[in-house]
Amino acid sequence: MQISIVVPAHNEAAFLKDCLDSFVTQTYLPNEVIVVDDNSSDDTFRIAQSYAQKYDWIRVLKRNSVDEHIPGKKVVDTFNFGLEHTSEYDLIGKFDADIILPHNYFELIINQFQANWKLGMCSGLLYIKKGNDWVYESIADKSHIRGPVKLYHKACFNKIEGLRPGVGWDTVDTLLAKYHDFETLTLPQLHVKHLRPTGHGYSYKNYQTKGEALYRMRYGIVLTKIAALKMAWQAKSLRLYFQAISGYLKAFIDKKPKYVSKQEGRFIRNYRWKGIWSKI
Repeated sequence: MQISIVVPAHNEAAFLKDCLDSFVTQTYLPNEVIVVDDNSSDDTFRIAQSYAQKYDWIRVLKRNSVDEHIPGKKVVDTFNFGLEHTSEYDLIGKFDADIILPHNYFELIINQFQANWKLGMCSGLLYIKKGNDWVYESIADKSHIRGPVKLYHKACFNKIEGLRPGVGWDTVDTLLAKYHDFETLTLPQLHVKHLRPTGHGYSYKNYQTKGEALYRMRYGIVLTKIAALKMAWQAKSLRLYFQAISGYLKAFIDKKPKYVSKQEGRFIRNYRWKGIWSKI
C-alpha cells in the first residue's frame, strides 16, 4: 500500500529533527513525506531540506501565508497545499511535526488496513512527558484518532471530501467516516510521543472557536452544553464552559456555514446521544 504523509510545519525547529528521525527509522517506510514549511521564521526549512537531500522520499515545500494564528484553518490549508503535491497513494496522512513515532508504527497500521477493507482511519495514541514518565494525553477517549497522527484510507478520505478548514476538523472527519460506514481504530500498543502538549498557548479566542465548531457540526445546544462541560472538566476550568457556549451562540447569531449537511448532522447527533446513553 502506497503511503503519503503531509507534515504541516510552522516554527518547528525545536522538534522537527526528532520527528523526521522517527520516520526514517521505520520498519515500513512511507513512500513519501512532504514537509510544508508554513511561513516559519526559524530553521524549520533548513532542517527539513537537510533530510530531503539525504532521503529521496522526503520533500520540503514552502508556503507563504498570513502570520496570524487561525486555529484549525491554517493547519488544514497548509495540509491541503501539500496534498496538491502528493503522488498516487492508498493511505494519506496528516501528521504534526512535534511527534516521535515508534519504529514499527506504519508496519502495524498497514496490517490493520490490509486485514479490514472497511477501515477508514487508524492511528496510535499520544503520550506527553510528565517528570520522567510518558503518560497518555487524556484530552480525548483512547478510541479517538487525534489530529497529530491522522492516517486515512483514500476511499474514506475521498468520501468525507477531505478536511474541513477550521477548529473541529479532527472530530468531524471521524464522525463523517462513521456516517459513510467506515470503521476507525486506534492501536494502544503504538505510543506516539507528543513533544508539545495540546492546548499549549491557547487563548480565550481559541476556546470560543471550540463552541463555534460544535455549532458548525450541528450538535445543537443541548449536546453542545454536554460537550462543553466535558471539555471544562478535562481542562479543570469552569470558564472554558462559558467560553465554548459563547462561541456557539456567536456562531449561531452570525449564521456561520455548517461543516455538514442536515442529514449528516442528524447522524452526528444520534451517534453522540447513543454514546452518552451507553455510559449512563
